[in-house]
Amino acid sequence: MNADNTDYELLVVGSANADLVIGVERRPAPGETVLGSDLAVHPGGKGGNQAVAAARLGARTALLARVGDDAHGMLLLDAQRAAGVDTAGVLVGGAPTGVALITVDPSGDNSIVVSPGANGRLTPEDIRAASGLLAAARVVSSQLEIPLDTVAEVVRTLRPGTRFVLNPSPPAPLPAEVLAACDPLVVNEHEARVILGEEAGETPEEWARGLLALGPRSVVITLGAEGALTADGSDGSEAVRVPSPKVDAVDTTGAGDAFTAALGWRLGLGEDLPTAAAYAVRVGAAAVTRKGAQDSYPTASELPGTAGEASTR
Repeated sequence: MNADNTDYELLVVGSANADLVIGVERRPAPGETVLGSDLAVHPGGKGGNQAVAAARLGARTALLARVGDDAHGMLLLDAQRAAGVDTAGVLVGGAPTGVALITVDPSGDNSIVVSPGANGRLTPEDIRAASGLLAAARVVSSQLEIPLDTVAEVVRTLRPGTRFVLNPSPPAPLPAEVLAACDPLVVNEHEARVILGEEAGETPEEWARGLLALGPRSVVITLGAEGALTADGSDGSEAVRVPSPKVDAVDTTGAGDAFTAALGWRLGLGEDLPTAAAYAVRVGAAAVTRKGAQDSYPTASELPGTAGEASTR
């Protein structure tokens, strides 16, 4: 056990999917069959992505998830272990491993159908049974590719002093108890607009104020090539723009997961929110320079330089 009484700098509670990808000249119309490229199978899922991203950076990382007792489940476990993730919390069985069926056309546009499979069987009872794992974590990060009741149970099971990071993706209405635990709530523009509805406003600063009014302790809004905005004042008055390094983007798949993982890890090391976000945007920027999700995640030595200092608005 470490001096701060935690085994893990980041525990990710979330999804693990096998991404099944086929390139097509065009997507089929109803009733039509088209030929595609060879099938490529990649480890994915927002939870699995976050865990790999953090471990590759050097964080002591664990994953709490559920996969099937099948070949896809073994692929996902192997990918986690290869990155250095502790998989003692990964439950096996109960349903087939979750899969994402992805077709990609020549322009790069994709269509995705997700079968949650075992991800949908990660239950509140599983969380309660893993209370020791949660107690051993400095920061716990989650997403919404697992049941919302399970995420709520994560919040109830947290030990005092453990920080909770949530990326509500795919976006859904959040219970007050979950919102109140978020420190931070991490959203992109789309997720912010869905959560806030018609009254969202037009600027990230407005989104941050609206989101903080819902109850989270802090908010981070990711802005792609523009970096991120952090806000941890109750009224959004402490909004800080964090610029991103300029890079040549090749593939943005999974970059948001890498950002969130890096952010949670650095917050657990004691950095303030803008400083942690400045590190996280460098991780996200590195990830978009390579194809794929987990395959694109950098080590700490591979991070690009910053584009400038964070600035208060």
